[in-house]
Amino acid sequence: MRTINTNEMTQQFDNMFMAPVRAFAALNVDFAEKMFNAQLDASKAYVDTSMAQARTLMDVKDAEGLRSYMESQQKVAKELAERVKGDADKVVALQQDFMQQSQKLTEENVKQAQETATKMSKTA
Repeated sequence: MRTINTNEMTQQFDNMFMAPVRAFAALNVDFAEKMFNAQLDASKAYVDTSMAQARTLMDVKDAEGLRSYMESQQKVAKELAERVKGDADKVVALQQDFMQQSQKLTEENVKQAQETATKMSKTA
């Protein structure tokens, strides 16, 4: 009678199924954390700019101050546009990195599964 090595079966199951699931989950959590931090940084920058502009507007006391404030709005708008573009570029870079890492992980798992299947067919 042949004895079944459950430890080996468990290890093979872990290697073929659970390890790739854990690796992909870790990749997803890392990506989510990076995206959250990018969004948090962007939101803070936008709020800080808005608050600074509100404070500047509250300091306007005459027509000259209002004119100066309105002129500074062009600079602020340009800075915000550059910030939005930079934030969008950052998000695109994060997404591209995630896709590349996902593809690499998938390729490694397919290769490992093929090797394991080949090994199992030889022992059977």
